[in-house]
Amino acid sequence: MKRTGAGALAIAALVGLVAGFLIDQLLTAGGRPTFTPSVLLAILLALLAMVLVILALPIRRATRTPGAPPVNPFQAVRIAMLAKASSLVGALVAGFGAGLVLFLLTRPVPPSLGSLSAVIAAGVGGLVLVVGSLVAEHMCTTRKDDDDEQPGPDEPGFGLTHRD
Repeated sequence: MKRTGAGALAIAALVGLVAGFLIDQLLTAGGRPTFTPSVLLAILLALLAMVLVILALPIRRATRTPGAPPVNPFQAVRIAMLAKASSLVGALVAGFGAGLVLFLLTRPVPPSLGSLSAVIAAGVGGLVLVVGSLVAEHMCTTRKDDDDEQPGPDEPGFGLTHRD
């Protein structure tokens, strides 16, 4: 499994930025109020980041502590994939918040402090989720075992099966 790259996070943030700006643009063009996320969104994103790091701690301990019990590889992969998905969602939400802020700041009337702070909090919550997810993903990496390598086509034993 490859780690989450900066390019994927940047693309997710850019998609979120465009979506946030366009949604507010469409809402105001239709005579509706702009979208303001709940402050609970930022809190939930930060809590998710903390849960991810807490879930990754036993895997980190098992891979780094000598004499520790072996890691369940399925658990490590599940948590790493959850962290990978969460980092992309966090980048998307952070970009969405940035798009909403960009829209609010480009209007001739200054936005209210309450709506601006809620939008900024959602963007910061997305960034916290990205950081927590990347940390959890890093904690779930295990060292490669010597017996993980399979023989190649030019090595003896390639294509042979073990018979009893």
